Formats: sequence, C-alpha cells, structure tokens
Amino acid sequence: MLAIWKREVQNYFYTPIGYAFLGIFLLAGGILFSLTSVLSSMPQANVVSLFDNLSFLFMILVPMLTMRLLSEERRNKTDQLLLTSPLTIRSIVVGKFLAAITMLLAAMLIATFYVVVIAQYTVTSIFSPQGATYGAIITNYVGFFLFCACYIAIGVLISAMTENQVAAAFITSGAILVLQLLELALLPNFANSANPFLSFLFAIFSWLSFYARYSTFTAGMLSLADVLYYISFCGIMLFLAIRIIDRRRWSGGRDAPAGEGAAGAWKAAFASLTGRGGKGGRA
Repeated sequence: MLAIWKREVQNYFYTPIGYAFLGIFLLAGGILFSLTSVLSSMPQANVVSLFDNLSFLFMILVPMLTMRLLSEERRNKTDQLLLTSPLTIRSIVVGKFLAAITMLLAAMLIATFYVVVIAQYTVTSIFSPQGATYGAIITNYVGFFLFCACYIAIGVLISAMTENQVAAAFITSGAILVLQLLELALLPNFANSANPFLSFLFAIFSWLSFYARYSTFTAGMLSLADVLYYISFCGIMLFLAIRIIDRRRWSGGRDAPAGEGAAGAWKAAFASLTGRGGKGGRA
C-alpha cells in the first residue's frame, strides 16, 4: 500500500495535474477568502461562508484528482501487472485513495494561511468567552476534510468503472451534481410537505444528506455519528471499487459488453456481493 501511495503522489507532480489542482484551489480559494473574510466588515461571522465556498470549489476540482487513478492503469494495460503482483486489490485501491487524500491535505495545509489571517483580523482570545471561534474553525476544517474525502471516494469508484479518464471525470462531475441537485431540490420540498410519505422520505434523505451533516461541523459542533457516517461512506465506495476490480480480474480482464458502461460495472459489483459473480479472489 505504501508503495502505491508513494507512486501515485509522485505521479501527481510528474504530470500537471497536481500543480493545476493546487494552483486552482489556492487561487480560487484565496479570492473567495478575500471576498468573504478579509474584505468583509464581519470576518469572524463569515468563516462558515468561506468553508461552504471551498467545499463547492472542491466538488468542481475533485475529478482532476480521481479521473486517472484506476482508469489509467486499465487503459495502459498496467492493471494486469498490479493484479498479478503480491499486492492485494485492497492495498492498490486504498493506496490510490490515500494519494488523493494527501493532495487534499496539502491544499488544506497551505490554506491554513486563511486561519492565520482570521486570527489577525479578530480580537478574539482563545481564553475569552468568544474563544469558541477557534473551535468552530477546527470543526469546519474537520468537516471539510471528511466532506471532500467522500467525494474522492466516489471518484475512485467511478474511475474503477472505466478506462477513459475523460469519461471518468465527466461521470464523477455528473454524480456530484446529481447529489447536489437532489439535496437542493428535493429536501426543501419534502420538508414543507404535509404528506406523511414525503415526510418519511425527508427523514431518510436528511439522514443520508452530505450537506446536512456537514452543516453540523460548520455550526461548530463535532458529532461522532457524522464522523462515522462519512468514514463508513468512504469505506462502502472503496469496497465497491475493490469488488468491481476483483470481478474483472477473475473474468480475465474483459470489459463489459458494449453499451453497458457504468451500469455493467454496477451489475458486476452487485453480482460479487450476492455471490453470483463466480469465484472470489483476493481483496
């Protein structure tokens, strides 16, 4: 796993992808930070707005990090070398996931400059009654990290489904967009409905909602249930990616029939989970 992680991190900087991701994130993030905090008359009250903007920015950029992680191996036919190596599929997938997480952490580390500026622009002392502001900043960072990690996990799963990097990027963007539209369009309507069934759906979607749980962190609260939810979601996405690759290995590396696309990959994952996909393999 460590060797895969190291190779993928190096690949980010052997290609323009890593520099482009960090450059765009920090440039756009700096502009958003200036508009919401530095140039605002109430920088302390706009920390939440800043992290909301950064999370939206990351949703746009996440396909850059994940589109080539697994699809490139398949396109270059180097996936067979990995699958026949002593490494387990789990180590390969998790190592690539952690490489993308490392890039996220690098961006967040550099972005701690924002916190320093906020501290300079406020008179809050950590020992004063208003010192909870610093705790809110920490919970915002924790929530932002977990929120973005889930989108990286989605990107890793989609990258395992196709050998085309561009297709992986577009599908990842589409999946993230659909999730956001569902939350923005459905949840408000369900919340105001007197229909018991719609109220039931609202309760379910609210429990599954990324953003509803993320808002807990932006409010300055650290919830163990929300942390476990994000971690569990990442685990499920990576597990499905592992099962898809495992099934493809035991099928001799054959692609899904023409026209199936992502649907064929989901069928493969379901077949592996239900035990109808033939013999299992290393995970």
